[in-house]
Amino acid sequence: MPAPSPVSRRPAVSWQVQSVIGAHRATPSRALVDQPVEIGIWHLPPNKPFTVRSHLRSEDGDLWEAFSYYRSDQKGTVILSRDQSLGGSYSGLEPMGLFWSLQPVGGEGLRFRKKNAETPFTMEVCVLSGHVRSSDSLESRHVEQGLQEGAVLAAVNVERWYMAPGVRRVEVRQQGLVGTLFLPSGPGPFPAVLDMWGMGGGLNEYRSALLASHGFVSLALAYCGHRELTGTLHTVNVGDQYFETAMGLLHRHPQVCTGRVGVLGQCFGGYLALRIAMEMPNVNPRCVVGISAPAGLKINVTREQMNDFMKENHKLWRLNEQGYVIFRGMFLPSNVPPVYKLKVESLRCPLLLIAGEDDQAVAAIESVDEIEERLGAVGRSGLLTRIQYPGTGHLIEPPYTPNARTSLFGTYPKKMISLWGGQLQPHSVAQEDAWKRILGFLDHHLRADYPLKEPEDTPAVIPLIPRQEL
Repeated sequence: MPAPSPVSRRPAVSWQVQSVIGAHRATPSRALVDQPVEIGIWHLPPNKPFTVRSHLRSEDGDLWEAFSYYRSDQKGTVILSRDQSLGGSYSGLEPMGLFWSLQPVGGEGLRFRKKNAETPFTMEVCVLSGHVRSSDSLESRHVEQGLQEGAVLAAVNVERWYMAPGVRRVEVRQQGLVGTLFLPSGPGPFPAVLDMWGMGGGLNEYRSALLASHGFVSLALAYCGHRELTGTLHTVNVGDQYFETAMGLLHRHPQVCTGRVGVLGQCFGGYLALRIAMEMPNVNPRCVVGISAPAGLKINVTREQMNDFMKENHKLWRLNEQGYVIFRGMFLPSNVPPVYKLKVESLRCPLLLIAGEDDQAVAAIESVDEIEERLGAVGRSGLLTRIQYPGTGHLIEPPYTPNARTSLFGTYPKKMISLWGGQLQPHSVAQEDAWKRILGFLDHHLRADYPLKEPEDTPAVIPLIPRQEL
């Protein structure tokens, strides 16, 4: 099978519909998941309504789809980077709307995640006559001027990859570690990143694969919820030595630049990333990125204990009108005992914190506020760069991937759906911007040659980039 397009290329999807009854020629596209795709449709009847629909099957077999309404111009063309969507899953000028607005069909509590980072997810994009709803888009209802309403006129498959050509995947099962190492193409040496996710547990590889596609050696590390780890499945049984060993593996790897190792973590993984930088004196990360990270948390806690904790502290969490659980109250700094708070004042490396203002799982904004205040009190605010996004929830993923506002959190003692937050369009803007900021931050602190300076007593605040400027 041919390899996907190199990182530097921006592929284009080009459709040519050769007659009004739907004969067409399609050129499929392959690209990394964080690369935009140009979609254009030509030789349509002029000044007519059309629906563009995207859909795919997740690795669990769930159907995800999006659809949007357009009207062809006088030349019979629709260009998604030029034309406004008139409605559907999104509206306005959104060239990648068919990607980030994907939502599950008929399922509750679903979250789109790539399990096998070595294969792409394949999405079909098709154009249909008329403005039709997703549920009945393939059904014919009437004929207008020889063009059947709802008829599929053209379709193309678009492959979205996390691994660029030449990236290598290596399983890590040594010194008690459970992880996967991704190595960029070429001999190196490269900067490196330790990558950790949240308390959902398991071994999530796709972000590490994408980091390697951008030239970083990346170690996706499991620390709970994996059967090859010792102890109870849903307990964090590992201690500081486990994370020190993981960092040591990266520092000693022959393809890693000496001293050029950073840490990236999300949710509980973000807390762990901060803890590595603040409370593990034997580890010296060059920089740290925390996404939706709390400022303090219990480290050894099982799912069962968490349920008991929630029952005992029912005022700290609540249910919304749909019965979805909102956890953020438990993570407000004012509700976290001092013994469980991070030693923020010990931070000695640059820190990027990313938070969504609609995060319903972790009090991310309040946590960033406390970290900034405490760093300022010891004259180290210059180490912190904070970015916060309106309308953005907890699950800030790589760009152009759909947000799960809710998903299944657990089934013990009963089914529990968590509300993560995030409005579809602003959350997509945040993901696009945040990923660019993360790569830029890592590039600056891990790849560039520069002398480390004493921090200034002023935090760096990066403004949100409007989508059209990205």
